[in-house]
Order: sequence, then C-alpha cells, then structure tokens
Amino acid sequence: MQGNHLRKGYAFNRTRQAFLATELSVADTHWSRLRGLMGTTPTAFRFGHGLWIVPSHGVHTIAMRYPIDVIYLNQNKAVVHVEENMKPWRIAPIRMDAVTVLELPCHTVWNTGTAIGDVIEISFGVQKKAVEAV
Repeated sequence: MQGNHLRKGYAFNRTRQAFLATELSVADTHWSRLRGLMGTTPTAFRFGHGLWIVPSHGVHTIAMRYPIDVIYLNQNKAVVHVEENMKPWRIAPIRMDAVTVLELPCHTVWNTGTAIGDVIEISFGVQKKAVEAV
C-alpha cells in the first residue's frame, strides 16, 4: 500500500472470529479519504490488507483497477451494509447509518462469512498480536 496511510492495525470480525485485515491502514484526513485506494495495484492490496475510511457514509472505486469488498460500520462498529465485489469506476450507495467504511480485497466478505449485524474490532498499535493470532 502506498505511503500516505501511516498508522497500521487490524480489523477482526468478533462475531465470526475471523480476521478481515491484519495490515489495516486508516484514511482519516480529507485528502486520504478522497484518494483511498486510487492508483494502487491488486498485488499491493492483497488478502490481509485493508483501508478503514473515517468518517464515511460511502465510497467510490473511481481510478481503481480491481474490485474490492466494502463493509459499512455504525458507531458501535457493527456491520450495517456490505458491497461485495465492487467493480472499478463505481459509486457505492450512501448509508447515513454508517460512520466508517472498510475497504478490503475482493472475496474477503465471502471468505470470512461477514454479514450485517456482525461486530468488528478495529485496533491500531497491536499489530504483532493480530498477526501472531492468524
């Protein structure tokens, strides 16, 4: 992943007991949210990677070259909407009940069984513990 997402962490589906991302970056500035994954390659955004967009009610895949999975989270980090296999050059629906969005490699939702209502744990600064648990 490119260098503008400096803090690293993980996203763990507590309901399914499955890691969504063990190399999670955060986009929490205007520029980093707007840029998102634009210009990245599928090899740089492989399984285990993720981008947490804070705050966000929806995303786009404009200027992307590969599909992604998108998970919308409310203030309690519960899943309120899922977009699987979102193709490049699309605009996802706006969900006002979402406060953040996770962008993940395609098939992450299916591989983990993530569904609406699942609770997601997101943490930064404990990367080593997350990786050891995988």
